Amino acid sequence: MKFLIIVKATKDSEAGVMPSEKLMAEMIGFHEEMAKAGILVDGAGLRPSRDAWRIRYAKNGQRSMVDGPFAETKELVAGYTIIDVKSREEAIRWTKRYPNPSIDGGEAEIEVRPFFELEDFGDSPAAKRGAEIGLQK
Repeated sequence: MKFLIIVKATKDSEAGVMPSEKLMAEMIGFHEEMAKAGILVDGAGLRPSRDAWRIRYAKNGQRSMVDGPFAETKELVAGYTIIDVKSREEAIRWTKRYPNPSIDGGEAEIEVRPFFELEDFGDSPAAKRGAEIGLQK
């Protein structure tokens, strides 16, 4: 089962404040533990939303692009980690140990969400096509 660990943005991460060497070492060390355990799929920090854009879809099929920055910091993502574990319980055990991602050691939040697996969509032609092109390896 794959899980996405979403590191929520803070005022500091949105301002582009880089993590301290101590925080980087703690994060890299924890990710190294996950890699050694064979559960780490990927992980990275994301640049502030001032470097981002959004595509909005209208009911009439029109699309529009909106450049960042975006105002609601609590709704933004500062980084992510993807793990592949045997169960929800195992994911919970790992994420309870996830280092505090706050730059100043203050309040922070991570959100953990399970991925859909292609099998969740049944025996549909689209799911089969997804498997053929290598989705969800």
